[in-house]
Amino acid sequence: MAELAGLEDAKTRAVNERHGDDHGVNLGKLRAIAKRLKTQQDLASRLWETEDSAARLLSLLICRPKAFGRDELDGMLRGARTPKVQDWLVNYVVKKSPHAEELRLVWFSDPDPVVASAGWALTVERVAKKPDGLDLQGLLDVIEARMKDAPERLQWAMNHCLAQIGIEHAEYRARAIDIGERLGVLKDYPTSPGCTSPYAPAWIAEMLRRR
Repeated sequence: MAELAGLEDAKTRAVNERHGDDHGVNLGKLRAIAKRLKTQQDLASRLWETEDSAARLLSLLICRPKAFGRDELDGMLRGARTPKVQDWLVNYVVKKSPHAEELRLVWFSDPDPVVASAGWALTVERVAKKPDGLDLQGLLDVIEARMKDAPERLQWAMNHCLAQIGIEHAEYRARAIDIGERLGVLKDYPTSPGCTSPYAPAWIAEMLRRR
């Protein structure tokens, strides 16, 4: 904790706070510490319990994803507080957990939009890697009906799912593009040169061009 406190940087914190995060530690330096520590589940648990965001991010880098129970992961997500901690928890831990599919189903329709966004993030993973058994038409129906007015985090996750369906599944591509064009979600999002726009029709087109 003293080492993390020593890495705190005011400019980094200011940038992070604009995105809803509350720490000032450079993520590259955090990864370097994790590389040195390697996997340490007990330390990871103790770091998580501090409730400090930088410590929790480090915890997620050195933990053993399969060591967590289903209810434990559910509680961690609901108590995660900040976007970066939530994202790393889902991407680095839950996706590698044997409970991922069960949690996807539980979180997908949760009334808390942040929890629901985690369910959608896990659904994006399924769309890309294990689509068998998913109702892609049904997902498009939900996106069409709800994405436009969804809270920001949930809207981003739904939009990612829309783009992923269009990218990976040719039979649904025209409908995915049509939904994206009609809803216009993230159409005007500022995108840096060389980066792909999050606007689904543009995102789909760019990924197909690269292939």
